[in-house]
Amino acid sequence: MADVIKLSCNTLRFSSSLLASFSPSFSSSPRPLPPIHGLHRRVLSVSDVFISRFSFRPRKQFASFKMHATVTETEQPKWWERNAGPNMIDIHSTQEFLNALSQAGDKLVIVEFYGTWCASCRALFPKLCRTAAEHPEILFLKVNFDENKPMCKTLNVKVLPYFHFYRGADGQLESFSCSLAKFQKIKDAIELHNTARCSIGPPKGIDDLNLESLLPPMEKQAESSGT
Repeated sequence: MADVIKLSCNTLRFSSSLLASFSPSFSSSPRPLPPIHGLHRRVLSVSDVFISRFSFRPRKQFASFKMHATVTETEQPKWWERNAGPNMIDIHSTQEFLNALSQAGDKLVIVEFYGTWCASCRALFPKLCRTAAEHPEILFLKVNFDENKPMCKTLNVKVLPYFHFYRGADGQLESFSCSLAKFQKIKDAIELHNTARCSIGPPKGIDDLNLESLLPPMEKQAESSGT
């Protein structure tokens, strides 16, 4: 038993000299070191400080960081979905396009052909939304070029953004490309074609679009049976 105690004392003396060489590193420790006669307790207190400073605190910080990252990961609406009013309709197929035109009646219909990757389309879109809010009587159709490439090519859409104007029995009234710098073209076309009037006869111009070949077979049969 005496040998064991002696060995422990030697070990503690070595630990004391070793800790003395690193004393500047632990000078900022919040707990002061006990007197020399409590040498064994001094070693334990230093190791305890070392564990509490370098093992537990980083784990708490890491956990709080993960929680913060999880909370902030929320999906934001895409730019072509923001601020779209109730009179702005997304078109995802040729059939939806034809249905929207036929159901618009005598309303002025403005069709915007856009691309999600198109910088000019993105710059123009907020102003188009404000225009739609100012004219709730006008129907705005938003056609994604990438989702409707065959239809866009049939309608001869070669640049973006591109606009078509339709109205009832008059069919297609006008078409042109437009950017934010030339947005006045859209305002002028609205002023020209959005006059109060009643068209006589069914909507015209839909059959002239030659889009029936793009419809699936089932939709073709349904359309022919309805006529």
